[in-house]
Parts: sequence; structure tokens; C-alpha cells
Amino acid sequence: MPGGRTAIRTDRPPAAQTAARIENRARLTDHGDQQLRATVLDLAELALAALSPSAGLRRSVALDGDHLVAGGRSYDLSAVDRLVVLGAGKASAEVTTALAEMLGSRLDGGVVVVPRAAEKPMGRLTVLPGEHPVPGPASVTGARALLEQAGRLGVRDLAICVFTGGSSALASLPPPGISAAEKARLHRLMLSSGMSVVEINTVRKHVSLIKGGRLARAIAPARILNLTVSDVVGDPLDCITDPTVQDTSAAADALSVLREWELLDRVPGSVRQYLTDCAESTSPDLGDVDIHSVLLARGEDGSEAVLKAAAARGLSGVRLGGSLEGEAATAGRVLATLARESRATGSPWPRGTVVVACGGECTVNLGPDTDALFGRGGPSQEAAIGAALALDGAAGIVALFADTDGSDGGTAIAGGLVDWSTAGRARKQGLSLRKGLVDHATTALLEACGDAVLTGATLTNANDLVIIGVR
Repeated sequence: MPGGRTAIRTDRPPAAQTAARIENRARLTDHGDQQLRATVLDLAELALAALSPSAGLRRSVALDGDHLVAGGRSYDLSAVDRLVVLGAGKASAEVTTALAEMLGSRLDGGVVVVPRAAEKPMGRLTVLPGEHPVPGPASVTGARALLEQAGRLGVRDLAICVFTGGSSALASLPPPGISAAEKARLHRLMLSSGMSVVEINTVRKHVSLIKGGRLARAIAPARILNLTVSDVVGDPLDCITDPTVQDTSAAADALSVLREWELLDRVPGSVRQYLTDCAESTSPDLGDVDIHSVLLARGEDGSEAVLKAAAARGLSGVRLGGSLEGEAATAGRVLATLARESRATGSPWPRGTVVVACGGECTVNLGPDTDALFGRGGPSQEAAIGAALALDGAAGIVALFADTDGSDGGTAIAGGLVDWSTAGRARKQGLSLRKGLVDHATTALLEACGDAVLTGATLTNANDLVIIGVR
């Protein structure tokens, strides 16, 4: 079914998200799998609702008279001269909107950099668009605006900082001697290399004027309240909201990462020289800055919602945890193979099980031809295709792999929903799943099979979501 996409609704309030709207589903001959596909999509929608940043804000932050209470700490706003919001990221627009509604006239302004699709007026706040997943001219403008606002703050001011996943591209400011184009080239190379997000951020933090706690140093002596959403395995704050917390790495670590991934000779010479000259340096010491950080949403929140809903449907639930990492297609194949074994033998998972993981992050290595291949697929899509190869002909199993921000690998789809018939539907159209993986061209392939998952911009970002149903 060419051009087919499976749509998950994300445009309703979380409380109303009770059933997925499924459009253009492939016409399967096995009615049971059709029902299982619907169940998996329902559960995916519930996971996205649980990961809503605004819902997390309501759970963790409250305004009690003149006191703002966040993560167990209270701020007396009557003693604050200026209250501003500074931030950037894919989930930052929703957090900022909810904050603006909560604080009203108490909010004195601020700057937030968001994807163009999330750009909208927010009262006294300046909302700027930035480029993603590779930074561009607007990203530089946004980063400069953040630094300018930070520099105006004093000791009696409070900065609420909302940096979430995607901020490294959306607000990007290279140090002197490195052009914006060269920094963009660095980002593109790393995103295509197969590096983990922690490794990528280790490098990005040391080729920036705002990351690695540098924005926090500019904000000081004002106090900082970080409100963020975790999109990194293990929830390390100096990777999630690194512009406004203490960094734990050094420039030498960035050089080590580039050497290990054989990228040191491929990055722009200006980047290589800058890191070499700064090899002994670390990020600013923030020991004297008042910083309090609160995680509004984590991958575990999505997993918990799926497990609770599965139990209500009489299904067993298995949590894989939030640390799934590695090469995407291989991860998809391994999980699908375990599902086949479970369907056949009842082990390692019993039949009638929903397997869920949320919070991990698989990767794809595009090789040396980065520019030609970038933007034709993504990790969740490759995991789905890998699973489809392992499920070929094995009825009773449905697997969903999706990026929770709705844009896998910077494409317009979130991922893929596959089953026993995906490979066969591809063959009928003269398409090869294996070739799609080799060519890293998975978006067109999933759309041709009718198995692309479309959510639109979810306004959250808690990494990858995996849901596997075993009937």
C-alpha cells in the first residue's frame, strides 16, 4: 500500500488520549494481528501522554501564593526582582507554555529556542526558531539571545531554565575560530557515526560558548531552577541540561571520543586545532552558583503507563528497562527473535505479553558518505526493519519502534510498526528490506509497506519507545 502511514493522535489533552486513530493500515489477512496492531498503537499513545512535559510540570511544580515549589524546594517570588525563563529544546515549548500559564504576570520575560513547528507567541517571552538536528544560522541567533538575556541578571533574580533534548542543535554558538558551518559539519559527522548521545555531547560541550555550564556561568549570580525532560540513558544532568549544570568532562575527553570513532581526521581542522589547544581545560566551575534541577518526565514514566494499561487488558507486561543501546537494526532483530521464541515456546516471555522499553537510544552508522545518506531514515526505523526481517512469516507478533519526539533521524516519521507480513508486502512491490538497511533508506521503505508511524511533533522527547506484542 504505497504511501501508507499509521497515525497516532497526539493533538488531544493527555486525559483524552484513550484510543489511537489508525489510518492507512496495511490490509492484513490475519485479523488477530490487526487487533494486536491496534493494541500496540493504543499503548504507544498512552506512553506519549505519560511523557507529556506539561503533565510532568503539574506533578512536580506548584505555585502556592508567592511561593514556587519545585522538586521539594520553595522559592519566595516576592523576594525575586526578575523571574525569567531561558531554554531550548524539542520539549521546551510545552514546558514554557505551561509555566507561562502558571506564573502569569509574575514572569518578567526570557528567551526560548524551539523547533519552527513549535514556535508560537508566549506573552512576555521571546520565542525563537532554531534548526534541528543540525544547527544553522537561526541556532546561532538563538544562542546569542540566550547569552544576552543571561548577562542582564543579578543576584536577586531567578532563571527557570528549560533545556531539553535537541537544544544542542537549536541553540548553537561555536567558539572563536570555528565557523557555524564547521560546527554544523561536526554535528552531522557525529550524528551519523553510531556514537551514543553521551559521547556526542562530550564533544559538543567543548566546542560551544553556551554548553558545558557556560550559560550557567553567564546567568550567575542569579539562581537557576532547571526543569527538564530526560532523553538520555541513566539521566545524566550534564548531558540532558548541560548549559546550566556543572560539566564532568574535559576537552581531552572530547578528543578521545573523536579518536575512538576515527573522526579526528574527518572533523574540520579548526575544530581539531581548538580541542587540541584546549586539551587540558575543563568547563567552568559552578560551585558558587545556586542550581536546583528537577526531572519532569523520564522514559520510565512511559513504560509504567504501558504496563498499567496492558494489565488492565489482561496482558502480561515485561519491562526491558531504559538502557537499550547499540546498532539499531541488530537490536530490532534480537528483540524480534526473542519474541518469536516466546510465541513458539512461551519463553523467555509468556504468550499474551506486551514488552516495553522507553528511555534507551539505538544508533546508526552511515559510514563515510554521511551527507548523501543523512535524513533518509533513522534508528527507530532501522530497528523496525531489522525486526521485520526476523518476523517474516511469524504470525502473532507486532513490534513498534518510535522516537518519542515524532521525528526519527530528522525525518517526518516517528518510526515503524511491523509484523509477520511486512517483508512479504515489501517483496510484492519489488522492494528489499535488507537493501533498505544497507542503503540506510528506511523512510520510503516503511511508507511503501504502510508501516510508517506518524505522530507529528509530540512536544516531548524521552528517546526511543519500543512496544512488542506477543499474542
